[in-house]
Amino acid sequence: MAQLALGKRYLFGGGGLPQSMATALHWLERAAEQNQQDAWRMIGSHIPFETARLASDPMRVALWYERAFEEGIAKAGLVLAMLVFAEWAQVDSALRKKALTALQSAAQAGLPEAQWLLAQKLGIRELKPRSAVNLQSRAVAQHVAALEWAARAAKGGVVEAQYLLANYAWNGFDFLRYLFWALPLAQQIERRSTGAASRRRKITAQDLEILSRCVRALIFTSDTNGRLIERYLKIMADSGDLHAQITLGLWIGRIDHEGERVSGIAGVAHYKKALRWLVVAAERGADVAWFAMSRIYLKPEFSRRSVPEARRSLEIAAVAGNVRAQLELGLAAWRGRRVDSRSDIRAIYWLQKASGQGHKGARAMLQKIAHSSRKSEWASAAREYFTREMTNQYPFLAARIELGYWFGLTRAEALLLEVETADHGHCLEVDIRKEHLRSRRRLIPIQTGEQRNALDHAIRTFETFDIDCSDPEGNYRKRLYRYRSLMRTRRKQVRRAA
Repeated sequence: MAQLALGKRYLFGGGGLPQSMATALHWLERAAEQNQQDAWRMIGSHIPFETARLASDPMRVALWYERAFEEGIAKAGLVLAMLVFAEWAQVDSALRKKALTALQSAAQAGLPEAQWLLAQKLGIRELKPRSAVNLQSRAVAQHVAALEWAARAAKGGVVEAQYLLANYAWNGFDFLRYLFWALPLAQQIERRSTGAASRRRKITAQDLEILSRCVRALIFTSDTNGRLIERYLKIMADSGDLHAQITLGLWIGRIDHEGERVSGIAGVAHYKKALRWLVVAAERGADVAWFAMSRIYLKPEFSRRSVPEARRSLEIAAVAGNVRAQLELGLAAWRGRRVDSRSDIRAIYWLQKASGQGHKGARAMLQKIAHSSRKSEWASAAREYFTREMTNQYPFLAARIELGYWFGLTRAEALLLEVETADHGHCLEVDIRKEHLRSRRRLIPIQTGEQRNALDHAIRTFETFDIDCSDPEGNYRKRLYRYRSLMRTRRKQVRRAA
């Protein structure tokens, strides 16, 4: 009796003794060995698994939980099962069966921890949405049972079960069920992040995922609770999440990624407030934010409407890689070609950028306004006839023939082209109308490495002489005469050799 009384003192504290679960277990075990029923009942009712598993012989302690379970103490059945599962390889089949029975009884008694453990034993962690299809009836029953016990545990407050069921619903595209499990978690996250500064907890990656998915699920299900969406977005944005900052700015501005008004969002757009978040995202390099800002600055109802600011934001977005901004600048430059005759060069530049990112509209427009390089018969023949000695003797003519070959130039274009000024980095401007009246100005995109190399070589070749001192090529008639003479001479040499 003294051992039982001492065990009670250490179990609950009092009488000058501190509360100590480990010491209480020690004395209650001694009392239980003396066949004191109250001792194993107290062990089964009050000593947790964490204390029992640290005993020198956990399986010996499991005996008292087994007796307590047999007397109807459901919590004892849970701890018994946990002890047996921890030593599964060392226990016999009879005790394993007894542990599973005890776990089921504890789960049916309404213990959330037992329900969650039973769900895990039934394979809840391995389940995937719709995985019950084409399974045997027994497997289907186990699948359903695992979900049912996990749901009971989640309703009983087991957070891990709530997370797992929410993730299960998300992967199955069941957004309503996802919200059922995830919204309570999101509300807890909101309370922890918006309370007093001393009590706030840092937002984790898992928290961000829950909030982000809740926002998307609310949008997918056409939920009209816009304030809830905005609150969750603000929590994520305040934590530094870049995507949330962009989304929050777009949401407040009631616009999409294309800058168009979203009619499905209730309420009035607040452009100043939206700009504050978009500026934060833009300063972190988000091209989408820059593009959205350019659209907002063009809104006629915006009190700070500014066309120059819209243009500046659009150009920054395009430089940052926003395909929509690149297309806009390309089309604007093309429309302005009558005001600025060289505006089409800028148009091709931006359309090339957008086309390179796979934009079909930009690619179609680029094919319409730019001239693709075509095969040049005369340049192909000239390349075959030109020898190394001829190239060394006439480097300028050789360079022009190479340009004619790689860019599909006519003979007149190749011989008259101002190589130094024709290169714009992204395209070759072919304009010989001053010397050749019947010709037309052409812009040819530089699309291959061979074209780039040929143009760079030609520029280096022409940089080797001072154009103010002498003109080694002469005028067009001299260039054409030299070309024809070389070709005639070379043809004769080839025929003799044959």
